[in-house]
Amino acid sequence: MTVRRDFKDPVRCRPDLVIGREEPFAQAREQLARGGSVLLHGPAGIGKSTVLRALAAENAGGAPTVLRCSATESESHLPFLALADLFGLVLERVCGALPAAQRTALESALTGRGESTLQRDGLALRLAVLSTLRALAAEGPVLVVADDLQWLDSASAELLGFAARRLGDAPVQMLCAVRTEGTEGQEYDRHLRACPPDTRVVRLGPFSRTQVSALLDHRGYTDLSRTTVRDIHRTSDGNPLFALELGRALAESPARPRPGEPLPVPTSLRALVLSRLEMLSDDARRTLLVASAGARPTPALLHAAGREHAEEETAQAAALGLLATDPEEPALRFAHPLISAALYAEAPAHERRAAHAALSTAASDPIERARHLALATTGTDPEVAARLAEAAALARDRGAPSVAASLGLLAARRTPADTADGAPGPDERRLQAAEDAITAGEADLARDIAREVLTRATVPAERVRAWMVVIEAAGQALGEVDAVFPQVLADAGDDPRLLALVHYQLAWRELVVDGDFDKARREAAHAADLAARGADRRTELMALAFQSSTETLMGHPDAPATIKRALREPQDPYVACHHNGAGMARFRWLLMSDQLSEARKGITGLLREARRRGMVESEVHFLRFLADTELRSGHCGRALDLARESLRLARDSGTGEGASAMLASLAEASGGDVERALALAREAADHAEVDGDQMYLSRALAAFGYARSAAGDAAGAVRSLRRVRELERGMGITDPARGRWHGDLAEALVRIGEPGEAQELIDLTRVHALRLDRAGVLAVLDRAEALVRAARGEHEAARKQLTSAQDRLGRLGYGLEEARAAFALARLRARLPGAAPGHAPYDEAARLFRRCRALPWLRQVDEAVAAGPVGPDTVPASASAALDGLASMERQVASLVMEGATNREIAARLFISVKTVEATLTRVYRKLGIRSRVDIVRLAAGRRAK
Repeated sequence: MTVRRDFKDPVRCRPDLVIGREEPFAQAREQLARGGSVLLHGPAGIGKSTVLRALAAENAGGAPTVLRCSATESESHLPFLALADLFGLVLERVCGALPAAQRTALESALTGRGESTLQRDGLALRLAVLSTLRALAAEGPVLVVADDLQWLDSASAELLGFAARRLGDAPVQMLCAVRTEGTEGQEYDRHLRACPPDTRVVRLGPFSRTQVSALLDHRGYTDLSRTTVRDIHRTSDGNPLFALELGRALAESPARPRPGEPLPVPTSLRALVLSRLEMLSDDARRTLLVASAGARPTPALLHAAGREHAEEETAQAAALGLLATDPEEPALRFAHPLISAALYAEAPAHERRAAHAALSTAASDPIERARHLALATTGTDPEVAARLAEAAALARDRGAPSVAASLGLLAARRTPADTADGAPGPDERRLQAAEDAITAGEADLARDIAREVLTRATVPAERVRAWMVVIEAAGQALGEVDAVFPQVLADAGDDPRLLALVHYQLAWRELVVDGDFDKARREAAHAADLAARGADRRTELMALAFQSSTETLMGHPDAPATIKRALREPQDPYVACHHNGAGMARFRWLLMSDQLSEARKGITGLLREARRRGMVESEVHFLRFLADTELRSGHCGRALDLARESLRLARDSGTGEGASAMLASLAEASGGDVERALALAREAADHAEVDGDQMYLSRALAAFGYARSAAGDAAGAVRSLRRVRELERGMGITDPARGRWHGDLAEALVRIGEPGEAQELIDLTRVHALRLDRAGVLAVLDRAEALVRAARGEHEAARKQLTSAQDRLGRLGYGLEEARAAFALARLRARLPGAAPGHAPYDEAARLFRRCRALPWLRQVDEAVAAGPVGPDTVPASASAALDGLASMERQVASLVMEGATNREIAARLFISVKTVEATLTRVYRKLGIRSRVDIVRLAAGRRAK
């Protein structure tokens, strides 16, 4: 099934500065727009010059005069050089306006034709710089752009500072950047003396892993795995320049490092630290090498590893800035991870092995000892392999599956091909590592391991196990691995245990790719039966959980019984806390059955256990489901925090991104920013379309419709939600508690003048809600039906129905839906004869929305108060005819509003700015005598009715 797109945005180029710099860029832009000055600061390579150039380019058009200088360390000893860069091209233009003494002093300083110094001509030079800037400002705004302020010659810095402090109201702005070290960058204080008093300091910090990934993609390094990107982020410490250099080195390297191996550090970055390393004694350098090989080196560990003079040698390194000192932290920490990586990469292989050999006996943790033992040896060794496998199992039990995967791969490399009878072979250990990688959210690593095993495996059980990893690694994009299923069925033969695994994944395929809930349910039931015959309790439980979840979403009568089967003992600890396990099936049933308190308790426990076990994908989904529970309960602020956390983790791990974006959209539309909600809904739909995921495409479109409702775009909401209705009909979903979009669609239909269609939807949905006892859905349907009655003039009946709906929603714990019912009731009362003026009718709704922290809905309350008692019956009769009297641009904008386009979409289609759209709409409202875009839609509906 394919669905026509609900939106279409123009393609936009995304410059480097936008990636990871949206917030500081916006801060600086706002300051400059107010006429103030900006000082950017941060460590080397953090992107100051990039942001500086972009801000300068953006603001140069508004300033007739732009003065620029960019200092360098090698030239910082030359007096007045920066001043010459700034004023060299404008000196002749303003020299006539300067007093003779100031002109002579300034010309001498800038041209070198005469000797001038601050000691001899100090006051004249200072006043000359101030007078020059004032003279330029008299012609129009002046923008001074100075990069690398730390290398500014002292004379120029002194003169600029003197002038900056005395410019007063003159339209002179400064845009500067300075290098600072450390996380706080307090040394920028002394550079503020060269800037005006109103300067805003903006710090550029390190990139997140997601931002590093976006930057690498933007530069064309798109074939790097997420595991590699994670290592790049860790080694670069989020520094974009370092990350790009590491990415370039990896892209140009013919052989990529294996998991657990250090990244190759390019010569360009080694040069940044190796010069300081050369100042160390040989013994100190060896001590630092041992420290770089350790996971958490301490002086005690270095002593145990044979470094007798560790304190003196690490003190020498700290004095050179190679180690960061913290009296309260016993562990040694390199000043930057790149120093450790460069030191390790530069060391000869035999010295690395010696360092690991020393640590293999010195480390206290058995996992660390096993890892160092593996890195200290070469070739295969069954004893070393066994110790590594034991360490991997220990890491798995500790909830560190990523560490377990790394250790498992080391164990596989040390395992001989001809193992003794009963001992695990290298491929069996690789597959265990792949499964650990899946648990850790490292799908690309898992897929690579499984593909490697498939190139040589002949044992059916190993091949099926490897195919399962390939399918799991595909995530929601199961359509991309369609060709795998015939191969894995052939490998499974007639073994019920193996066939159960295959049919469980086929159930997911039916649901995600084809959107066929009934076929998916039957495949899951078949998988459960096969697993029971093969005595595979884990697969049986997973299949039953899937079957019960599918039946719940379908509104199937067998759902409660299947959930009970899935919860029977014996249980499997892994399944119990898996995001597709029985605990999740029970949570979904509780949530859809309006048992919010029990649902919250259940999902909180699942989240806690998933975190303990290091199950990243499950954590992503449990955070999302907890956010959903809080959102339904009316805790919009809490829901927004959880949804954002889920989305950050999803983007970092590459798992569940579409689902997390969908829920984050709902949370933003309820308690955050509506524009961001719309963007996230688009992102979620994009993910679903790319993955071929029909199930989440409907959820994404439902979120898009809700966000449009929150934005006041009823026509757009109708377009999105009608498509959700088509999708769910095709998938066989009948339970309205699955997406709870039906009330939103009915209310939006009323607002665009389609109460008949709204009533039909309400009647049909109510049948299913009554059958399944969905009390929350029924209350929301009553709220929507009250709007239908109000539109038909049945005001008293509508009032009673809204009052009842609000009371029931409050008792069920649906705080936000209760507030929306109060808002609908307030709107109704405000339109009745004799209604109190102003805010009074809306006090209760505003109170409830504030309790929920539902900021977008509070804005709608304010808009309703400002609009006054303008309802469907009070739109001027002459306004419809006035549509024909609009100017050309006004008619185009009004026509697109009638189609349901948002301001941003109108701007894109007409190639104008959003501000121009807003200004045009204001003129349209004034000419038509109306107050909102909803009234334009009503006018269009009235014209069609005629």
